[in-house]
Amino acid sequence: MGSYVIHGGHKLQGTLTTNTSKNAAVVLLNAALLNKGTTTLKQVPQIQEVYRIIEVLESIGVMVRWSGNQDLIIKPPKRLQLTKLNVASAIRTRSILFWLGVMAHHQQSFSVPHPGGCRLGTRTVKPHLFALEHFGISIKAVAKWYHVRAPKLHAGGEIVLYESGDTVTENAIMVAALTPGRTVLKYASANYQVQDLCFFLQKLGVKISGIGTTTLEIHGIRKPDKNITYHLSEDPIESMLFIAIAVTTKSSLTIKRCPIEFIELELLKLEKMGFHYKVLRRYKAKNGKANLVDIKTYPSTLTALEEKIYARPYPGVNIDNLPFFVPIATQAKGRSMIFDWVYENRAIYYIELNKLGAQIELADPHRVYVQGPTKLTGAEVISPPALRPATIILTAMLAAKGKSVLHSTYSIERGYENLTGRLSQVGAKIEAID
Repeated sequence: MGSYVIHGGHKLQGTLTTNTSKNAAVVLLNAALLNKGTTTLKQVPQIQEVYRIIEVLESIGVMVRWSGNQDLIIKPPKRLQLTKLNVASAIRTRSILFWLGVMAHHQQSFSVPHPGGCRLGTRTVKPHLFALEHFGISIKAVAKWYHVRAPKLHAGGEIVLYESGDTVTENAIMVAALTPGRTVLKYASANYQVQDLCFFLQKLGVKISGIGTTTLEIHGIRKPDKNITYHLSEDPIESMLFIAIAVTTKSSLTIKRCPIEFIELELLKLEKMGFHYKVLRRYKAKNGKANLVDIKTYPSTLTALEEKIYARPYPGVNIDNLPFFVPIATQAKGRSMIFDWVYENRAIYYIELNKLGAQIELADPHRVYVQGPTKLTGAEVISPPALRPATIILTAMLAAKGKSVLHSTYSIERGYENLTGRLSQVGAKIEAID
């Protein structure tokens, strides 16, 4: 549980390149278990969340090895050894919930430990239960474990999802993918990681229509045995982090490989606040699916928006991008209201920025009012046990004059690769210490 020492208040200059998606990586590592053949995932981010999943997969007999710097090769055994599960690693990642769907194709009865990951209030498994029961799967929650029975899978028919969540949509997709017959998912998430999963499954031969919409039609197949290679798409949440850093520190940065379709509403709201930027180039991601751009940012004078800033399922301000508007709002003239309706606890973490001199008022567990502009100054803060709230403190510290120390940075390293090194290359005075 290391710390970052930051000497902030400096403008940054140079180029940052967006890495591939954490959320796509974690679902595709698990989705590789649907393939009897060898799966090669290209440009997988080397982050703590990925390391935990690799530890879990290796513990049950899956061959996982790095090829070069960032390609992962995954080959499942003929039979998974679930009794040898590395529980310690499994409970440190919420991604273990993907086993509710994936393992139903391997065993008729199994158990999944309750997940860890970000602590963001009540995050129930009921939407998964309600979706997966259409395929013949039952889930019983007991202390520390989910007991799952899948005696005989069948196509799901038409399913209305209880919520448009990313993980529940992905679980339902993975069950439907290898269950022969037709499944229609309504009110599905159309988010970037869901699209990456669909494109990956298409390479395995699964027929999926409606990708990028809230209604997916899936025609399942028998378990494939193919050697395939898939390029992950870039991470819009990392692009937004770099944009937030540029805005908050009033820096001129070039940010490459931004998946524009998943940040264009965020950019529009920033533009209406007075943010100046330019799209330098448009092109396709290496998987031929995602649309990427390079963005040039310029120092800007911001004004708070009159209406609230809130997130919603895609297409909308991404739920993971909403927190970045908090440090941005500290530098905008006027009063901003950030409405984080999804999570019970996340807005409470936002007031940690007050330790740096921000003026943030907690209205209730979901809403904060941010008064700006304020001069931020260095402070010592313990990182919250949640990825995005931790990164917005880091963002504010880069803008705060003087020395700051951010403790317990594992939360950040779960989702961002070599962040301190990359920020140092554009002039940030930041050091990671044990």
